[in-house]
Amino acid sequence: MKTWRDKDEFKARVLEWAAKLDVKASAIYIRPMRRKWASCSTAGNLNFNSDLLRLDSELGDYVIVHELLHFSVPNHGKLWKSLMRAHLGEHERLAERLQRVVAMR
Repeated sequence: MKTWRDKDEFKARVLEWAAKLDVKASAIYIRPMRRKWASCSTAGNLNFNSDLLRLDSELGDYVIVHELLHFSVPNHGKLWKSLMRAHLGEHERLAERLQRVVAMR
């Protein structure tokens, strides 16, 4: 299991994915969040839960791509699911792993 070295490495990964997905992120914040792994705003701000830094980087990629896709697809419908699959393959497996982490909290 590969985890993130620090916030800078995580933010660099967000910028890598943003470039791949052709998304402009105005600001990236990493902070404690009680109920969410991440959120995004229409202004281009991204907030990520600092707990992600302790998780497998594969799960971090799932959360990063999940949020970045919301800049172009605001829901979890067929298009969003297709884009998730195109970029991460079987993203449902990653979502299930993340849910297990939530259950262990």
